[in-house]
Amino acid sequence: SSGINAEYGVLIYEYLFKEGVLVAKKDCFAPRHPEIEVPNLHVMKALESLRSRGFVREQFAWKHYYWYLTNEGIQHLRDFLHLPSEIVPATLKRQTRTEAPRPTRPKGPEGPRTGQAPEREYRKAGPPGGTDKKSEVGAGSQQFEFRGGYGRGRGGFGSAA
Repeated sequence: SSGINAEYGVLIYEYLFKEGVLVAKKDCFAPRHPEIEVPNLHVMKALESLRSRGFVREQFAWKHYYWYLTNEGIQHLRDFLHLPSEIVPATLKRQTRTEAPRPTRPKGPEGPRTGQAPEREYRKAGPPGGTDKKSEVGAGSQQFEFRGGYGRGRGGFGSAA
């Protein structure tokens, strides 16, 4: 398809199907793509063709093309490469954790962390013998007083008053 050597096309499609994504620098003169034994221009043109048919989604950033297989693209390449439906791209495989699961923190008697309850009580209480801290602050806690002369309203330079 699209003037690309059939052998190159198969190599590109196999790599794309295996990985599910493909990155290529926007460099038409690079003799080889870093991951596939194919001229970079061929990779760019093959993926452009797949993009025009809706088989890959294209992103471009910092002189690099990023292509992501769509579901239609997966089906198209599976048919093209004669692959069984059990074989899926790496992007669809569940990642298996190799490291051991993280140890869980032992829970204390009063919830997830110990030593928190006394601190909460302290914050609520305020000074000994004092009133509730929360009622002393915020809007409406003091007598509101309006003093003119501030802000952008009447008076000041150039006013008609």
